[in-house]
Amino acid sequence: MIDILTASIGVGLAVSLLFSEMFGLAAGGMVVPGYIALHLNRPVDVTLTLIAALVTYLVVHALSTFMIIYGKRRTVMMIIIGYLVRGVMGMIPFYTSEPLFQISQRLSDAPAAFEVIGYVIPGLIAIWMDRQGVIETLAALITSSVVVRLVLTLVFGLELQQL
Repeated sequence: MIDILTASIGVGLAVSLLFSEMFGLAAGGMVVPGYIALHLNRPVDVTLTLIAALVTYLVVHALSTFMIIYGKRRTVMMIIIGYLVRGVMGMIPFYTSEPLFQISQRLSDAPAAFEVIGYVIPGLIAIWMDRQGVIETLAALITSSVVVRLVLTLVFGLELQQL
């Protein structure tokens, strides 16, 4: 049987390509919808990831006002800043007494800690926020992730719910 992560990335690649060809919008990088789709049952983690991407975009945008950042430099800078933002956000403690955790617990059987999804994902999303716009990227990412999650649910069913 195929691994759920592998299937998620594969379906995410196909959906990203379709979105790119049909609508001319990138969903925050080719592999991002697959990873986000696996975490849609953890809305706080998805939200933290999007916040980390937005912070990354804003930091690089601010840095570019007094530094020459373009092309490969800009791409690498987005990935590095995204990595650092994720690391800093990972040091912020989120405890079970917070109302945020209680809301998330009602939605799923989430563990006590919240976290940003991946280390590279925020940077990849930030790259596309910079290239095509924040709203366009978020709309394409959320829509494509839901489509990937739907396909995974149809294929894996209850096995997906246990993640």
